[in-house]
Amino acid sequence: MATRKEHISLITNAHRIVIKVGTSTLTHNTGKLNLLLIEKLVRQLTDLKHQGKEVLLVTSGAVGAGMGKLGLKEKPKTIPEKQAAAAVGQGILMHIYEKFFAEYGGVVAQLLLTRADIMDRQRFLNARNTLLTLLKQDVTPIINENDTVAIEEFKFGDNDTLAALVAGLVDADLVILLSDIDGLYTADPRKDPNATLIKVVEGITPEVQSLAGSVGSKFGSGGMATKVSAAKTAINSGIPMIIANGAKPDVIRSIFGGEEEGTLFLPREVKPQTKKRWIAFGSALNGTIFVDMGARKAIIEKGTSLLPSGIKAVEGEFSSGHVVKIVDEEGAEFARGIVNYNSQEINKIKGQQCKDIQKILGHKDYDEVVHRDNLAIHL
Repeated sequence: MATRKEHISLITNAHRIVIKVGTSTLTHNTGKLNLLLIEKLVRQLTDLKHQGKEVLLVTSGAVGAGMGKLGLKEKPKTIPEKQAAAAVGQGILMHIYEKFFAEYGGVVAQLLLTRADIMDRQRFLNARNTLLTLLKQDVTPIINENDTVAIEEFKFGDNDTLAALVAGLVDADLVILLSDIDGLYTADPRKDPNATLIKVVEGITPEVQSLAGSVGSKFGSGGMATKVSAAKTAINSGIPMIIANGAKPDVIRSIFGGEEEGTLFLPREVKPQTKKRWIAFGSALNGTIFVDMGARKAIIEKGTSLLPSGIKAVEGEFSSGHVVKIVDEEGAEFARGIVNYNSQEINKIKGQQCKDIQKILGHKDYDEVVHRDNLAIHL
């Protein structure tokens, strides 16, 4: 078990940091932007940059800002209304950020992403290269979901997952989610006076997931469940994550000053390669391969490739080069990978030896159905 000193070192030594700020933090109860809080946030981020750190800001608030401008009292219910509010609000939000960062001599850049930009390998690499170039030029990227076109954003509803994926995209050292709550509690503190804050989480167990309730505000769309899900993505990518209260004065300064703020989720010891993080968390899934327990053990414990002999069944239609889920006999997904053969070919060679592939298919491009270099553990 890591010590408090090691936890502090994990945070203070972080060089590239993704900070996500939620709608409830950015706006007043009226839905209009909280300019004082935004100014304080920008000051703290600029101070981090002055320390030599690289900062990426994932921001919510476009819909909330649009609501304030349009005079709406409640969050729009239909997709077109939400997208219209986001279209109005995004410009307002960027104008405010640009103004405050400029006061401290900073330059910002806007990047609007959709899930499709993460799921497509080439677009993933394009976004990565853009962000890394901006950081090299001392520009602060300000990232948001492209709410005006991304229906899926509103269906699943938050930027917490986006922050975790962006962290994997740029090989970040730390993710901080600033919300309207101090962190993960043993119960909902707004309902249970005996609820206590959990300082450190060492793994996302079913018990931890069960603690995530539906905490959120009327202008925001995420709750604790989305934050725990984002934490799972981050820590399995080898990146620690903190949930903290964004309304608390100088909270970022406190975090990097060694104070215990919020809930710290500790990462896996091994940081996966960028490609494997994309396979595990960013790519589109096109089908499922079911394997026996022997294949599962060999992949997890020995880091082997997936061979046809360990395959029991195939579900879905996909082509070579597609990403699929790999599931054991008990129905539990444990890995994802890029296949070397299409679904029909895998169906023909499942359970067979590598030496028989040529005879069965009439050709043999690879021994492996999924090579270990294209396989990511996804527990």
